[in-house]
Amino acid sequence: MTTTEPIATTLDDDNPAMARIIYILYLVSLATGITALVGLVMAYVYGGRASPWITAHYRFQIRTFWIGLGYFIIATLLSLIGVGLLLFPLVYLWIIIRCARGWRDLENRSAPGQPDIWLY
Repeated sequence: MTTTEPIATTLDDDNPAMARIIYILYLVSLATGITALVGLVMAYVYGGRASPWITAHYRFQIRTFWIGLGYFIIATLLSLIGVGLLLFPLVYLWIIIRCARGWRDLENRSAPGQPDIWLY
């Protein structure tokens, strides 16, 4: 009689490669638009099986997508009266800053500081 022991599986993935790819997809989306949606799906998929500091990056990326989408909607609505045209460059700059900040923290192997804030 042989006993079979379950194979130990772990959900902790300490490889930040997918988080890097998502930051790249978000930055590319500033020119293409659609790649941010791909990055969002990836963040949701990989977020549950990563180590805690990388999970914080996925949460940061998910929030960046949804908050950025909200800012784009507001800028689009305000563009009907002309103000939104001035806001689009600020939204682009906000996304670039969030991705650069997240990437920097990712390279330092630390969680992004204050992932819940709306401005920076």
